[in-house]
Amino acid sequence: MSEDVIELDEQEEQEELEIPEVLPLLPVRDIVVFPYMIIPLFVGREASIIAVDEAISKDRLIFLSAQKEVYTEKPIPKDINTVGTIGMIMRMLKLPDGRIKILIQGLAKGRISGYEQEKPTFMVRVQKIQEQPVTEITLEVEALIRTVKERLEKISSLGKIISPEIMMILDSISEPGRLADLVASNLALKVDLSQQVLEQIDPVLRLRKVNDFLQKELEVLTMQARIQSQAKEEMSKTQREYYLREQLRAIKNELGDTDDYSKELEELRKKIKKVKMTKDVEKEALKQLKRLEQMHPDAAESSMIRTYIDWLIEVPWSKSTKDKLNIQTAKKVLDEDHYNLEKVKKRILEYLAVRKLNKNMKGPILCFVGPPGVGKTSLGKSIARALGRKFIRVSLGGMRDVAEIRGHRRTYVGALPGRIIQGLKNADSNNPVFMLDEIDKLGSDFRGDPSSALLEVLDHEQNFMFSDHYLNVPFDLSNVMFITTANRTDTIPPPLRDRMETLRISGYTHEEKLKIAKKYIIPKQLEENGLKPKNLKLSDKAILRVISQYTLEDGLRNLEREIAAICRQAARNIAEGKKKPLSITEANVHKFLGPPRIIPEDEQEKSEIGVATGLAWTESGGDILHIEATIMEGRGSLQLTGQLGDIMKESAHAALSFCRTHLSGSLEKDYFSKHDIHVHVPAGARPKDGPSAGVAIATAIISAVTKKPINKDIAMTGEITLRGRALPIGGLKEKSLAALRANIKTIIIPEKNKKDLVEIPNSVKSKLNYVFVKQTEEALNLALIDDNKKKSGVKKIKELKQII
Repeated sequence: MSEDVIELDEQEEQEELEIPEVLPLLPVRDIVVFPYMIIPLFVGREASIIAVDEAISKDRLIFLSAQKEVYTEKPIPKDINTVGTIGMIMRMLKLPDGRIKILIQGLAKGRISGYEQEKPTFMVRVQKIQEQPVTEITLEVEALIRTVKERLEKISSLGKIISPEIMMILDSISEPGRLADLVASNLALKVDLSQQVLEQIDPVLRLRKVNDFLQKELEVLTMQARIQSQAKEEMSKTQREYYLREQLRAIKNELGDTDDYSKELEELRKKIKKVKMTKDVEKEALKQLKRLEQMHPDAAESSMIRTYIDWLIEVPWSKSTKDKLNIQTAKKVLDEDHYNLEKVKKRILEYLAVRKLNKNMKGPILCFVGPPGVGKTSLGKSIARALGRKFIRVSLGGMRDVAEIRGHRRTYVGALPGRIIQGLKNADSNNPVFMLDEIDKLGSDFRGDPSSALLEVLDHEQNFMFSDHYLNVPFDLSNVMFITTANRTDTIPPPLRDRMETLRISGYTHEEKLKIAKKYIIPKQLEENGLKPKNLKLSDKAILRVISQYTLEDGLRNLEREIAAICRQAARNIAEGKKKPLSITEANVHKFLGPPRIIPEDEQEKSEIGVATGLAWTESGGDILHIEATIMEGRGSLQLTGQLGDIMKESAHAALSFCRTHLSGSLEKDYFSKHDIHVHVPAGARPKDGPSAGVAIATAIISAVTKKPINKDIAMTGEITLRGRALPIGGLKEKSLAALRANIKTIIIPEKNKKDLVEIPNSVKSKLNYVFVKQTEEALNLALIDDNKKKSGVKKIKELKQII
């Protein structure tokens, strides 16, 4: 509720209104409304909004009564005071957040005599309270009126905020009741005290009660002024002590008796000279040191300046590590830590080669994009080891405060530099490998947008003069090698994405995972669990079984967890005194890891009508989608289920339009107007979106209409146009890996994606048949099984390959 209260001028008396016997009730929580007042209120509770609507729809009259307890969210009759104010709604404004703002004028006091209804809103019977006017102003009443006015003026002079308009209106009011209501509404009294004033019918007694409240408020404000005066005297005393201490220090210096504080300041001066700051920074540091010398050691600002000088000294202005520029050694280090990832390794070695020829080259700004667990963060550590640099990692996930990047202003209590300067201080080097993890998960709120602050950090044209709010002096970040990581790029703001060189790290095939497990994961887990290679025998087929039936990911995290579980059981065997090594084979994996968690449900048992296999890209890698379509009698509507996003819904509508055009010559004219189509994409609990399902949706719909099964051994991906063109898609490698995991050997993809086959490993391409199509009709001819000709899509593909 609002606290702004405006008194109507006495001349603006309202015309006598006929008050209905039953009025809607608006319970108010934090204010008591008095007659003759105009007050803005914010209404947010559902029952209250209904009450306002009810009043607006009739005569705009509503009854306002204060709740007995402010925090009661859903009051019942016993929670609401019986005495309140009959008011008229003068204006109403609906706010974007669903609340309503109303301007209401109090007309007269009233009492609730009964409740007509309680749901959905309160409707109450109201009796208007007739207040007897004061016919004669006696000397006592006149003295009381003057006392109230004088006390209110004195309260205003002591700092209580009372608007000048109210003080002007006071002079023109001579009626005790009106004066009492006006003063009570502007004293910011508690709700229960204001309610006592409202419930007092006698005007003179009401004014006396208000006078008592004024007296108490006046005493509190007088005491407050006295306390502030004492604090000011204490401040003057502190300044006098400081002056005397400074004189004492000067005398000691003359006698040659220097104190510890002076020695400490002299040590700070030597450190400032020693760290080799830039001229501007050194000038600022000496300036702050001079201010510190002139301050008392116990002054509040003294510790703040001392902390600032310490930060200036500890930041590595001129410290740097020497790069290892031996390309062969760097290649060996990268190969030791990571399998494959040739594109990333090539980029690092190129940087080293150029750095060897150009000593002044600025550090690159790379962005590793890929699903979780493929080694983006650990690759940053390997790069630092290969270059011989320090490694710093800062997680940006969920960061919302721009001060996390730029630091806080020194005026704030507990201010610190941002995470960039803190990281450099911890590294004690101005050229580390600085990893900004999860850059795609940055947030923003009222405290600023961290992604905008990163624009300066990740821009070679600006970061040589990076200014942290706390240091307030420029720092050169051009020697830092920044590496960012992300699972996806569409959530990164375009200006920030434009400043980084994106390197995509796709998922691993089963064979690659097998090699990585044998070369990296198993030795690591054996060491972590205190085992020797002879204690555990893990066959290749057993590892492949773990990969295929216990993990479903493009990365390696779950695979490492499963191998760690096996190693722990081997460690337990040794601890129990069993000398025989633990042998894991394909046949007994389930004894150690339990039943398979990844059931091959993705592999259909038979080709079905209206079920197409699509391919999708997700943050965690590729996945397959069984897109189901069914036809039923209806009115021509298209129903989409499975938590589809807006893009996927548009693809479905475009696919339906193509199907109607494609089948127009072979079906009844009004077929689609008499039948409903339902497209469902399991699983329903998982949101799905993206522009690559159009071809699969069209295939499922046409299969359902024509009653032709879709070959279960074919998966497809591609966006569709109204003319049936198959548009190119992204994430082909991830989708190919998903098809392999589902034991699907044939993939239909758009013709324009042929260029992307270069990115796919030969081990994957050799196991898949890629069929390129320009039009959706080609995909239909390949995927649909023609019962008349008994020819499946796979046979057509083989014939097509022979022709090619």
